[in-house]
Amino acid sequence: MELRTVLVVGTGLIGTSAALALRKRGVRVLLADRDQGAVRLARELGAGEEWRPRDPHAAPPGDAPSGRDAPAEGARLRAAGEAPKPAEVLVPEQADLAIIAVPPAHVATELLELQRLGAARFYTDVASVKAEPIHRAAQLGCDLSSYVASHPLAGREKSGPGAARDDLFLGRPWALCPTDEADPEARAAVLRLIELCGANAVEVSATDHDRAVAVVSHAPHVAASAVAARLADATDVALGLAGQGVRDVTRIAGSDPGLWLGILSGNASPVAEVLEAVAHDLADAASALRALAEGDGTATGEITQLLKRGVVGHDRIPGKHGGPASAYAVVQVVIGDRPGQLARLFQVCDEVGVNVEDVRLEHAPGLPLGIAELSVEPGAVLTLSDALRERGWQVP
Repeated sequence: MELRTVLVVGTGLIGTSAALALRKRGVRVLLADRDQGAVRLARELGAGEEWRPRDPHAAPPGDAPSGRDAPAEGARLRAAGEAPKPAEVLVPEQADLAIIAVPPAHVATELLELQRLGAARFYTDVASVKAEPIHRAAQLGCDLSSYVASHPLAGREKSGPGAARDDLFLGRPWALCPTDEADPEARAAVLRLIELCGANAVEVSATDHDRAVAVVSHAPHVAASAVAARLADATDVALGLAGQGVRDVTRIAGSDPGLWLGILSGNASPVAEVLEAVAHDLADAASALRALAEGDGTATGEITQLLKRGVVGHDRIPGKHGGPASAYAVVQVVIGDRPGQLARLFQVCDEVGVNVEDVRLEHAPGLPLGIAELSVEPGAVLTLSDALRERGWQVP
C-alpha cells in the first residue's frame, strides 16, 4: 500500500522523527499538537505542514476528550450511528494513515477523536506500551478494524522536536501488534510506514510486547535512574573520578521524568516483576559483600555467579545486523577538543580501509582533550594504530 499523505499527531521526538523520515521519502506530512511551539519547530525543521480540522466544534488536534468524558462520547457516537466511515470526512483531506505519537494514557482518547473526524483511513500509535491503550480503545468504542498499534524501538535521552532525526529508526526493530479485528489493509499501511522509516517490522502480541519491553527497556531505565540517584549526594571527589562506565550506565536516566512516569504507569505489573527479580539479585550481592567484608571468603562464589550470569545475558544482546555480538578490539586515540578532530580521525580510518564498528568518547576532566575509543576488527588494530602514529596521532 502506498502512503501519499500521513497525519502525525504529537510532534515530539518520535512523531517528528517519523515525519522527517517520511518527508525524505516524498510523503506529504500533516502535523498536529496541542503545543503550537512544537508544531512550529517541527515545521521549521522541514517535518511537514500544520493540519487544521474543518469542524469548528472539534477538539484541537492533540486534545482529545479526557479519560473521564471519553466513555460517554463513545456511547453517544454509537447510539447516533456515527461510527467513522471513509465518506464522513470532516477535514480538508483524509490522510492515508494517522500516527498517534502521544503518551500511552492518551492514545485511546486521541484515536476516538481522530476517528470521529474521519482524519485518516487507518491509524497507528507509537507509544511504548501496547496492551492498555488497545484495551482502552475497545472500551471507548473505537473502530479497531482501522487501527494497528505499533512501537518503534528507538529513541534518545533527549526529547522534543529539536532532538528529532530522519534516521532515528534506521535498522531499528519496530513492533506492530494487530488485533483480531484489524483490517489487512490497516496492517499493510503500518508495514509500509515501517518500511519508509527504514526500520525492521516485528509482529508480536500486545501482551508479549509489554513483557519484552519491561525487560529490555523499562526496567533498565528505572535501574539507571536508581544508580544515577546515588550521584545526587556524591562528593566532588567522586564525581571528578567518574569515567565512561558510569556515564554508560546512567545515560538514559537523563530523560524526561514526566514522560517516563506515563510509560511505567502503563506497564506497571511487568516492570515490577523484572525489578523484583533484579532487587533480589542485588540483595543477595549486598549480603555476600557484607559477609566478604567480615572475612568470609566463601561469599565470593555468589558474587562470581552473578557476574558470570551478567556476562551470559550481555552476550545474548544481538549484534550487528541482528546477528550474534562480535568481539571487537579497541584502539585508543588521544583527541583534542577542537572542531574537525573526529572528522580527521575518521578520514585516516577511511584511507587505510578500516571500518569503525563503534566509537566512544571519554573527556579528560579539566583538560581540553579526551580519549576516542574506536572498536574495530581485531586484525585491523596494528594497521590502524601504525597509520595513526605516522600521521601524528597519539595512540597509547
